[in-house]
Amino acid sequence: MFLALVVSLAAANAFADKPNVLFIAMDDLNDWVGCLGGHPQARTPHLDRLAADGVLFTNAHCAAPACNPSRTAIFTGISPHRSGLYQNGQNMREVLPNVELLPRTFSRGGYWSAGSGKMLHYFIDARSWDEYFPPKETEDPFPRTLYPRKRPVSLPRGGPWQYIETDWGALDATDEEYGGDYSVADWVGRQLARKHERPFFLACGIYRPHEPWFVPKKYFDAFPIDKIQLPPGYRADDLDDLPPEGKRRGPNRYFDHIRKHKQWKAAIQGYLASIYFADTMLGLVLDALKKGPNAENTIVVLWSDHGWHLGEKQHWQKFTAWRACSRVPLIVKVPRGSDGLTDGTQPAICDRPVSLLSLAPTLLELCGLPAQPRHDGPSLVPLLANPGADWPHVALTHLAQAGSFGLSDDRWRYIRYAGGGEELYDVRSDPYEWRNLAGKKEHRETLERLRSLAPREFARLVPPRVQSLPALRWKPLAKGATAPVSRPDGNTFEVVFINRSAREVELFWMDREGGRKRYATLASGQQQRQRTRPGAVWMIAAGDPRQPLGYFEVGDRSARAVVPK
Repeated sequence: MFLALVVSLAAANAFADKPNVLFIAMDDLNDWVGCLGGHPQARTPHLDRLAADGVLFTNAHCAAPACNPSRTAIFTGISPHRSGLYQNGQNMREVLPNVELLPRTFSRGGYWSAGSGKMLHYFIDARSWDEYFPPKETEDPFPRTLYPRKRPVSLPRGGPWQYIETDWGALDATDEEYGGDYSVADWVGRQLARKHERPFFLACGIYRPHEPWFVPKKYFDAFPIDKIQLPPGYRADDLDDLPPEGKRRGPNRYFDHIRKHKQWKAAIQGYLASIYFADTMLGLVLDALKKGPNAENTIVVLWSDHGWHLGEKQHWQKFTAWRACSRVPLIVKVPRGSDGLTDGTQPAICDRPVSLLSLAPTLLELCGLPAQPRHDGPSLVPLLANPGADWPHVALTHLAQAGSFGLSDDRWRYIRYAGGGEELYDVRSDPYEWRNLAGKKEHRETLERLRSLAPREFARLVPPRVQSLPALRWKPLAKGATAPVSRPDGNTFEVVFINRSAREVELFWMDREGGRKRYATLASGQQQRQRTRPGAVWMIAAGDPRQPLGYFEVGDRSARAVVPK
């Protein structure tokens, strides 16, 4: 018993001097932050005070411009071009079934790993955490959040292609009544306010400014609609000098739809209000840290998973390799006495090109934990010690198609598409990427140099298993009724039809006039992969003669359509 006590005390002493980690994520936040100067009306006092107290990286980029691949890269330390996880529709644990995530690595190192809110892509991964709010067993990272009962509020849906959450509005509610990110900040703040037996890795996932942009009214009131300014990076002719692949990624129907309904400034107001709300929630967390017993020995890291377009390049949303989407806020503050940086950080600005892939190896080094060979990014500790240090690395952002990427160095932004199209921008003189220099003879050497820094091999995309796809709703038909007409609108993707009934069925596409076209016969238990588009209606019939049983209406993404028993 005495020996066990000695061992226990020795273990406690071994971890007593380890720094804590507060790991803060914001969702879909671009450079519309005061200290980054992305939009002159952005109100982010708490982001700004954290930046003034730590190292602000002004040339930081996500590993992918979409939530799932970006967050997976952060928590595994593995680049998309090595993992094969490039898209939101993939399942992390199908692609990487056994990989250890960052919180579990910290737990093995003697830390208490806990989190709240969205850290991964709409799931928690319970095995990676010691504790979570909401409870990790639910695999739902979102606490109760107040939304309007009737939606849409501000933007009518333009068709099945439109993401249902593209909407915004002011809510007559207090922060506490709103719930959501307030509940996350409150829970994280309570953990920061108490002493812990072990050092902690504490993750705080603030969901705003992710869509939908519904927040309490006071945050909208801070941005009068008649004073809203358009994005400074917007230019009407910005697509003229792009390669075909760039031109296809530039304009999208969201931007046209928003302008058609004269909602551009209102949408900007919603985004600014959501940023202001998210920043206020950050303030609650930072205040709790400052007032609690962990203020002097906690590393603070703040990041966003990717940026967001609000009209730049005629684009709305994300999924591009331009800096409006790849460049993200990244702030790191390290206290004195940390293993990998004993003097801690001094307030500074670093303009070296860095990737969020570097967060995992950086934190392990700062906390004196063993490096992991699977991590692809270089540790940022040399830059935290000296923001002007030599840095031979570039930052890569991988698009949804393997072989398409953006690359940043100290001065240049290079984009290459899998089909061969290229873009080159001098971001010192052209920060909004208005002038594509890829075809200019005088920049040929720069282009060749940047090409040589890109990966030579790209892992193939690992498609999701059928059971991981979202399910389309089965809509049964009464006897004598028929399915509605199709209104296809949008890009094609795949839907998997599965016959779970005990009899043979036939698959018909309903055309725009109400006619039906036969596509396949499915025996009991058989499945059929079918290319289709948003708004398409697929009818199922059976019997002799064939009688309609029901139908599926295709949404805005790949799915499975199960004919019930």
